Amino acid sequence: MFPLASFRLIRHYSVRMMSRIEASMSAVDTKLKTLGITLPTPAAPVANYVPFVRTGNLVIISGQLCLGLDGKMADAHKGKLGAEISPETGQEAARLCAINLLAQLKAAVGDLDRVTRCVRLGGFINAVPTFAALAPVMNGASDLMVEVLGEAGRHARSTVGVAELPLDACVEVEGMFEVK
Repeated sequence: MFPLASFRLIRHYSVRMMSRIEASMSAVDTKLKTLGITLPTPAAPVANYVPFVRTGNLVIISGQLCLGLDGKMADAHKGKLGAEISPETGQEAARLCAINLLAQLKAAVGDLDRVTRCVRLGGFINAVPTFAALAPVMNGASDLMVEVLGEAGRHARSTVGVAELPLDACVEVEGMFEVK
């Protein structure tokens, strides 16, 4: 009889503890979980710059590449749009860049519920000179910001085609966020 009572007590406290953990998750963390997104460990800078700068209520995040959870870039995300990279793969890469932006942002402010607005995204698309469909590729990042942050995720944006990106990435995205 005693082991059953102990089991019930342990189960009761485990359920209460999990409820408290879930209740303490931020709304943005809950949204990420609902979308099946796990934020990676933020990438460390590879040159003489910092991953983000906070000035007043703004956080400016350096360009993020399309790295996966393991911190590596898939071969599918290396190359040029309009050549070996399809627009759909480019959108997936831009989405990964946005996930990495959110990881850096969380490192900067601790709690993503402190984000009041995604102010601006800047997209760099590694493309052949004749590839003109840059904007739809960048939608991979823009759409994710709106999915995760709602209206606060709507932002100004610039998207440019470039000749090369670090590590032969097909997309790089930088961002600016307003925070509390």
